[in-house]
Amino acid sequence: MNDTFLQRRYLVGFESRRLPHIFTDVLVIGGGAAGLRAAIEAAAHGQVILVTKGDLLESNTYHAQGGLAAVMAEDDSSEQHVADTLAAACGIGDEKVIRTVVTQAPQHVREMQSWGVKFDTDGGELSLGREGGHHAHRIVHARGDATGRALAEVLVQRARDVAGLKIFEACFAIDLVTDPPDGGPASTCLGALTFNPHYGLQMIRARVTILAGGGAGMLWRETTNPPCATADPIAMVFRAGGTVGDAEMMQFHPTTLYVAGATRSLISEAVRGEGGFLVDRTGARFMAEYHEMADLAPRDVVSRAIVDRMAKTHSTHVFLDVRGLGEAAFAERFPFIDEQCRHFGIRPGSDLIPVHPAAHYMIGGAWVDLDGHTSIANLLACGEAACTGLHGANRLASNSLTEALIFGQRCGQTAGAILEQAGEKLASLAIDWVNPRSERTQLDLADIRNSLRAILWRNVGIVRRGERLTETLEIVCFWGRYVLDKEFFERSGWEVQNMLTGAYLTVEAALRRTETRGVHYREDFPAAHPAWARHQFMRRGESQLVVE
Repeated sequence: MNDTFLQRRYLVGFESRRLPHIFTDVLVIGGGAAGLRAAIEAAAHGQVILVTKGDLLESNTYHAQGGLAAVMAEDDSSEQHVADTLAAACGIGDEKVIRTVVTQAPQHVREMQSWGVKFDTDGGELSLGREGGHHAHRIVHARGDATGRALAEVLVQRARDVAGLKIFEACFAIDLVTDPPDGGPASTCLGALTFNPHYGLQMIRARVTILAGGGAGMLWRETTNPPCATADPIAMVFRAGGTVGDAEMMQFHPTTLYVAGATRSLISEAVRGEGGFLVDRTGARFMAEYHEMADLAPRDVVSRAIVDRMAKTHSTHVFLDVRGLGEAAFAERFPFIDEQCRHFGIRPGSDLIPVHPAAHYMIGGAWVDLDGHTSIANLLACGEAACTGLHGANRLASNSLTEALIFGQRCGQTAGAILEQAGEKLASLAIDWVNPRSERTQLDLADIRNSLRAILWRNVGIVRRGERLTETLEIVCFWGRYVLDKEFFERSGWEVQNMLTGAYLTVEAALRRTETRGVHYREDFPAAHPAWARHQFMRRGESQLVVE
């Protein structure tokens, strides 16, 4: 049933000797915070090329409203931040990784300040917010709810000013190229096969490749992610035979602006940190019934509580009550959210804001160690493309931008260490890859994309059940037979193929994890099971899916 996903190594056939070759020391795939920070760091050790499939500011980082979690106040402590992160991780957080990130977070905030990010202040001191799962005020913001935008703009400008760092925009990384070409855990990454609309297929050869291509939110109909988040990194690593970790762990953000027919716009958790609270259609507060931290409970708890409340009140959404903040104060603190609400005739501070959960952050990804190494030699990964063990089964709010900066820098440093040991010249490359010609009917890609997102939202969303997961897997594999067997020469085709592969891994992992843990909620297995207090690893074997 899943043969197509296991057999497809490269999305397009190619003859490497006939393609233009571009050589560099380090190739970075992805232009969010992690990719930019990795590229800047790696440029201190060699020549770097950063590729991004769209505009450089088209990333989850740019759209992030939350801030950077870091212990910056005297009444806070690293131990409390570690404890909060471990609690949110629901038993499978890597304590060594967590302690590393927590202890290094403050210096990265200060570094971003020195680079020009103007974080919000109060009386000359950093203004620290509080978000769900945190027991202290430790969230650093910039421009209120535009932290991601402020961070991305500074990192982009910094990257453009770095000598030896070239940026290729509108350059789609189709597949990782490996030796041997079939890939696998014993293979070495040689760079990537890319496509530029002006120059066609190109081979970018690199001594080290850093994968930082973002997440997978577009697999779900309801998402906060921009259209570029199509599971490309997970699919690329899987086709190359690398290990993917925790593919079932997609975090759903509890509060996005719910307006029928409109795309979902994030309502930052910081709004509840400033005193906003959730009410149902009757006006009743309900979060205290679900968790002791009420409206500031971890995101998985709040998302499930909202879904449960909607079912009990026969409603399509609940409401966020921020009237206690007042219109002027809300607009000053959350200017972007205020603008989005007013666009739809909602006046925060006076009106209730309709909200609904949506897919937000892919915890799973290429499995990496503390230095960013994947299971494939000379391939590193960071940001949402990677699974570091920091988040476990549920990401603590605002830990992700912090993680992106820290692991981005670490990947850049690791790349430098690899370059010191590498030879001066890249080995010659001669790969002739031919994909079998398919005689099957070509399905409409737009229909597949929309249908995939709809069925994942219904069956692989906040609440999951075994028979629905089995049904979804059958449907995804059926679509895969008719889409993964084709060759496309445009971004939309490759994205749908990557989305199907990402969906296949997500559903397989969700079906196998027969328990409830963090963001993975199984209605038919509503309790956590000690045997599942572990990560789940998957890779493409020679003839079967290898699960560990």
